[in-house]
Amino acid sequence: MNIQFRESSEAASPLTAKTAIADCDIHPARATRTELYPYLAKRWQHHLDIYGVHAYQGMMEGPPYPKAQPNASRRDAYPPEGGPQGSSLSFMQKQLLDPNNVQLGVLNPLNTGQGIRNHELSAALCSAINDWQIDKWTSKDKRLKASIVVGNEDGLSAAAEIRERAGDKNFVQVLLLSRNVEPLGQRRYWPIYQAAEEAGLPVGVHAFGFGGNPITPSGWPSYYIEEMVGHSQCQQSALASLVLEGVFARFPKLKMVMIEAGFGWAPSLAWRLDKAWQRLRSEVPHVKRPPSEYIREQVWWTTQPMEDPERREDLFDVINWIGWDRLLFATDYPHWDYDEPSRVLPAGVSETNREAFYFGNARKLYGLA
Repeated sequence: MNIQFRESSEAASPLTAKTAIADCDIHPARATRTELYPYLAKRWQHHLDIYGVHAYQGMMEGPPYPKAQPNASRRDAYPPEGGPQGSSLSFMQKQLLDPNNVQLGVLNPLNTGQGIRNHELSAALCSAINDWQIDKWTSKDKRLKASIVVGNEDGLSAAAEIRERAGDKNFVQVLLLSRNVEPLGQRRYWPIYQAAEEAGLPVGVHAFGFGGNPITPSGWPSYYIEEMVGHSQCQQSALASLVLEGVFARFPKLKMVMIEAGFGWAPSLAWRLDKAWQRLRSEVPHVKRPPSEYIREQVWWTTQPMEDPERREDLFDVINWIGWDRLLFATDYPHWDYDEPSRVLPAGVSETNREAFYFGNARKLYGLA
């Protein structure tokens, strides 16, 4: 993949080796197809051996451009010992964690079994992924923290998985995807939010997934660039659903993290929701305050892909509306659109906001010392 980047005409914000980094979107990968088998019952190992391509891989390859494939990751991220990018802890330490002084790395596994219509299989795979995250990653490097992966289309079993993992310090959030059978505010997903709120865990909504529908509301796109830009559309639909279905009003302590879909669209979405709510609020009496208030109080945003307007002031205007305390730095390692920590933040940011951006906000959100 030959990607060209626009070079910024402005200097980057100063970043030294002493700057602590929280990387809130790292994608660990499995080195082999059978790496999960030790965490799966024999029934499911047998099932995957016989039906795996159709029932497992085929379902997760529904989107026309599945980003979990090797050609969507950095070509320099292949581990020297072999395996796909992101599958080696030692190489991740050497290439990402150590040189960038990453003191907190949040793992968001993809291709996990979320969204599979066989709910028992989905639950088994998600539970195996959670065990695998501990054994291969978080138990071997205390800087890394895992996300609880759940079979999201079965809210009750997903809630049970959250409660089983609650209190385990290896996990700092619950992971959902933005493309599902229904918009995320629907009641089938409420048990997930209730369990997460009870456990005091944020819910991360990551781009991707497959609910059987195209990424656009008007049909399937032709190009990869449309797929990539469409992730922000999916996140907007998910967020609007969460607000208007009353999820934030019903679960006032729930914290949501919108992951890998940008954040520049947040103010305009909030403004439009507020305007419509002023005229149509009788339809949604459970939404008792302007939608923007719920968004600004209960939603955080990872920065990758970082917005890159021509004028630096435009970026700062957006961030000032969202709040410097609501941004979580992320690299998206090992994917091709990785954000380099030393280049992502323009100059002119105060030391307080810079520290919050790179580390403080994540430490506070995830309740870490």
